[in-house]
Amino acid sequence: MTISNFYQSGRLGLSFELFPPKTDKGVATLFAQLPNLMKFSPDYVTCTYGAGGSTRGKTLEILARVKSEFHIPVASHLTVVGSTVDELKHYLKTASQQGIDYIVALRGDPPAGDDCFEPVAGGLSYANELVELIRDQFPGVGMAVAGYPEKHREAVSMAVDLDNLKRKVDAGADVIITQLFYENDDFYRFRDLCADRGITIPIVPGILPVVSLAQIQRIAQLCDAKLPKGFSRDLEMASGDAEQLKVGIDFAIQQVADLIKQEACGLHFYVLNKSKSTAKVLEAINDQNDR
Repeated sequence: MTISNFYQSGRLGLSFELFPPKTDKGVATLFAQLPNLMKFSPDYVTCTYGAGGSTRGKTLEILARVKSEFHIPVASHLTVVGSTVDELKHYLKTASQQGIDYIVALRGDPPAGDDCFEPVAGGLSYANELVELIRDQFPGVGMAVAGYPEKHREAVSMAVDLDNLKRKVDAGADVIITQLFYENDDFYRFRDLCADRGITIPIVPGILPVVSLAQIQRIAQLCDAKLPKGFSRDLEMASGDAEQLKVGIDFAIQQVADLIKQEACGLHFYVLNKSKSTAKVLEAINDQNDR
């Protein structure tokens, strides 16, 4: 099964994104929660790693265990940050040997404290170069790349950002997974703009159910995602964490229901290793579909 097959016409692909916990206790907690998500039969699970590749080894361990315990395909994130071409090839070879099915190919963010991205000597500068490397050296590996409904924060314009995306697609990407967003119209506009550019591979909306106002304000600032005024107001008026969590889940349910109605090809949930919110959203969607 190639990664693009999960998004064939008439089928809603489903994937979850994890990150590698820093402690053994965190790993135990993660795997205790995962059955809550696996009951929804995801098509695959992805896993990020720390800044500059600091937890790459842990990422492969997490994914290998997910695949072994739950018998589903897995995808490793891979960025060019801090790595030479030879180091990237070594990681890809190791990932292949450990049974990793797909790669999420990214440029990656600059290291903390740096204002802009700078490639290392012997490294790569752009995500499309990473896609080209993978397609050349590991031609059978399925690949997802990132798309930005509200524009990548470093791009000078949406047109330039779409040019960058088209280069990744032309280099051999199979699927686009978007940055999180909360205005569905931004996603629909982005999808139309991609079609105008001749981008025909699946475009999967990235969903992050909000668990608290402080969390989403921090994350939204990092990626320049805007929050609808009504949603922000509801979060601010909620008294306590439990009420904010409910507001976030209710909003995500409405957001996902609308995306499905507007024929999104799939859903990619940024789980942040907390299964409760994502599970509640999917339970509600399943209930609606069963009526």
